[in-house]
Amino acid sequence: MKNLALAAAAALAITATTATAGGMSQPVMEMDPVVIMEDQSGSSSSAGLIIPLILIALIAAAAT
Repeated sequence: MKNLALAAAAALAITATTATAGGMSQPVMEMDPVVIMEDQSGSSSSAGLIIPLILIALIAAAAT
């Protein structure tokens, strides 16, 4: 009878230690997505052409 009680106590002790193994995990902080809006008020489609046109004019003036 004592052996059965010791076996049951040992089984409970082993399962109790494995149930608490690992501890708590770190909390995960989730952030809201960031939306970046581009300013459309001051841009034009020909804005990228100004600098090359100025360079062409300077080269033409230097060649003359």
